[in-house]
Amino acid sequence: MRTTILAGFGLAMWLLSPLASAQQYEQVGDYQVHYSAVNTSFLSDEVAEAYGIQRSRGHALLNVSVVEEQDDGTTQPANVAVSGSVGPLSGSQSALAFRNVRGDDDTRVQIATFRIQDDEPMRFDLDVTYDRNRDPQRVSFIQRFYIER
Repeated sequence: MRTTILAGFGLAMWLLSPLASAQQYEQVGDYQVHYSAVNTSFLSDEVAEAYGIQRSRGHALLNVSVVEEQDDGTTQPANVAVSGSVGPLSGSQSALAFRNVRGDDDTRVQIATFRIQDDEPMRFDLDVTYDRNRDPQRVSFIQRFYIER
């Protein structure tokens, strides 16, 4: 059941992404950092309840997953630490509080919710730690959100 919900969650995140037709990821060495952010009001009641996410027009959800490319061309979910911040381009950043979500099929996703304002571009700065003995890698992107009225 949990795998089904997680798969539904991933599908919902992909379908609801404003750039669903474009891949939203950055390549860092052998790792692909995939990310998407959507308004939490787009989530189904089932998904929101399963992951303890409050549905609200004024909040959004950031979903980050990382896979490692293997020598044979396949990818495997990577166990990484993600931290970061989000904020308007013209204001201060707020820390993101990530939670790990893991499916039965070894899928690993980190999620965080944050407050949004209508028609406001938000800057995301993520620090992804692949190896505890190395400095984190920075992944940044900007996304604009709209609040349904």
